Amino acid sequence: MVDLSLDRLPVAVIGAGPVGLAAAAHLAERGVPFVVVEAGDEAAAAVQGWSHIQLFSPWEFNTDPAARRLLAAAGWEEPEASSLPTGGELLKQYLQPLAELPALAPHIRYGAAVTAISRLGIDRLRTVGRDEAPFVLRLGDGEEVLASAVIDASGTWRRPNHVGANGLPAHGEQDAGAWINHGLPDVFGADRDQHAGRHTVVVGAGHSAANTLLALAELADTAPGTTITWAIRGADPAASFGGGSDDELPARGAIGSGLKMLVETGRVTLAANFRTHAIRRLGDEPGRDQVELTSRGPDGTEQTLTADRIVAATGFRPDYGIAEELRLELDPIMSAPRALAPLIDPNQHSCGTVTPHGYRELAHPEPGYYAVGMKSYGRAPTFLMLTGYEQVRSIAAALAGDIEAAQSVELQLPETGVCSATAGGEAIALRLGLTKEEHEQLLHATAKHLGTSSSASEAVLAAATELGVDHTAALQLAAYAAEMFDAPGATGC
Repeated sequence: MVDLSLDRLPVAVIGAGPVGLAAAAHLAERGVPFVVVEAGDEAAAAVQGWSHIQLFSPWEFNTDPAARRLLAAAGWEEPEASSLPTGGELLKQYLQPLAELPALAPHIRYGAAVTAISRLGIDRLRTVGRDEAPFVLRLGDGEEVLASAVIDASGTWRRPNHVGANGLPAHGEQDAGAWINHGLPDVFGADRDQHAGRHTVVVGAGHSAANTLLALAELADTAPGTTITWAIRGADPAASFGGGSDDELPARGAIGSGLKMLVETGRVTLAANFRTHAIRRLGDEPGRDQVELTSRGPDGTEQTLTADRIVAATGFRPDYGIAEELRLELDPIMSAPRALAPLIDPNQHSCGTVTPHGYRELAHPEPGYYAVGMKSYGRAPTFLMLTGYEQVRSIAAALAGDIEAAQSVELQLPETGVCSATAGGEAIALRLGLTKEEHEQLLHATAKHLGTSSSASEAVLAAATELGVDHTAALQLAAYAAEMFDAPGATGC
């Protein structure tokens, strides 16, 4: 007979992304048996989709302590804590080596997509004996995996939000799917031909939208005819500009400052109060013909935009369909665990003001099931990897019986506050391909031209011309460095 007692079964971790692998590392350190089931063919398959993007948080906020300890014991050379990795560097220098460690690798199953979770022999209605019944995870090939607990780190990457402003697909959105990119297109690589020399409408107001708008502006410098429209539901884009030079994560502030510059200089056309109601195909050949987006306001007022390409930077949402037979308690607004929802509400919090939380806030009426990482945040866009690492540390401690450690949750998150404008400028320079030396030369040359220029942006452009630096890159630096140069109107041109 097979021993089905819970203490003999592994903890099932769904997803081998950053948070799922961190969960495995903590369980391995505590000697708790586990199995990781990953739908992709390799670790962190979703990260591949944004491998070209540079993170705005440095290495120190993107690696998990338990993972670092296991890697260090194997001779891993830790990256410079303050440097900013791309998704590809995060994958190659951290996630792949972590997944290949002897402590983790034998316990990771690839190509194992979970299609449903329940309790062995018990459906959602039955209460008697529920706590003692193992979890059963059904995989895509019909195999079933038994587990003592489930840490669901499957994320949200495969379920992007719709373009429609009311949370529903816009009329015609599915039919126009061939014209729509979701997430973060690689406009300098695989997706370049879709955007170069064409008009792209970017829908959304978060960091993904800002990153794409900045990249498209750089593309426009080398690809004539490239035009960009930014469609937002609100009247004022100020919230998207973030903390600027007051942001405790300089690269995050740099993104907002650069975006503000694009709007103020006309490199990006702002379509405010644009609530996409319908998308209509104007032709039949994707990539050559266009689509028309129609906005309909609460008062019936309509606006239209014609685009060659749409980037839906509208975020993602969790899919709890695999857990329909479990007893979950989700906030009706956030689609996050009810106790966690008020701590992460984006109407009240940024990613840096989230209260530390652990296994208690992530618990459901279904004992032993925890959704973590991006999935735990439901539809809130304020997640940082560091938050997910603390979540799984607390859960692993609880599953190991160390309740004192599980309840002691501590998290130091970067928020809008004091930081260095120079560091933020370096972050932009790095993202734009400028070396530290070139950035310093640009600052010195700008200082030289300030006395004869009407604004910092004019001085920066003069310095950029002198040094042969791209003007869009230079203006992004000017936008961020406005306070450092103490020059009003530094984002003008």
